[in-house]
Amino acid sequence: MNKAVGIIPARWSSSRFPGKPLHLIAGIPLLRHVWEHCRRAEKLDSVIIATDDMRIADAAFEWGAEVALTSPHHQSGTDRIAEVARKTKQFASIINIQGDEPLVDPALIDKLVERLRSDRKIGIVTAAHPFENAAEASLPHQVKVIVDLRGNALYFSRYAIPFPRDRSAPIRYLRHQGIYGFRRQTLLQFVKWKPTPLERAESLEQLRALENGVKVHVLVTKHGSPGVDTPQDAIALEQNLARAGIVAASLREASASPIERRLQTFGSKAKRRPSR
Repeated sequence: MNKAVGIIPARWSSSRFPGKPLHLIAGIPLLRHVWEHCRRAEKLDSVIIATDDMRIADAAFEWGAEVALTSPHHQSGTDRIAEVARKTKQFASIINIQGDEPLVDPALIDKLVERLRSDRKIGIVTAAHPFENAAEASLPHQVKVIVDLRGNALYFSRYAIPFPRDRSAPIRYLRHQGIYGFRRQTLLQFVKWKPTPLERAESLEQLRALENGVKVHVLVTKHGSPGVDTPQDAIALEQNLARAGIVAASLREASASPIERRLQTFGSKAKRRPSR
């Protein structure tokens, strides 16, 4: 059993952006952008959208996605993907892909899978990249991570870490990107643990893993992908896509027939109805 699955948790309710998964960006639902990028990852054997909302499930089924209907009582996306992982025992590696990062890099997803397969001591693998603007490291909603010399996470924080005691020394702040690769048993154990002191203090779920001694490896990339947290983020992203000339290509791909899409992706899977 060495298969890998990408699971995209999606929920309708959001205090800052209700209905975000189906918000149109360049004429395509945000969640579909994410799903399309995930399908390009060569190391994933399956891509599943996990949701408790039939509006999301129905829309995803219409564009050909595999959907798992989950409990409405989950506190986090990690809890939601764990429910799916319990029922899909054929997957050894589970990649938790944020449903609000429409430009997630398929190559990064492949690297996460490869890292889990190459080092059995790693329980979780995630990603980070240097801030383009170091001043943004002071923003609490931008999560920072520091790593050891082997690339393993030492700490995640909303505070700008490390602190530059010597102002003349160069500091590289790393922005944590919210994508995770879990070994199956690590994921199932993670959701059984109670929230830990540092996790509660920072309101960062990943600290639960560190506080319980899990090895979290961090892949440091040159660039990250923009997230969509608010309607304003969606507008800004659409404008950037238009300037980059990406909108037209996205629309052409989304409007392609199922047969054309299968040819483009060298044989995608047929539509499947949501599993309960």
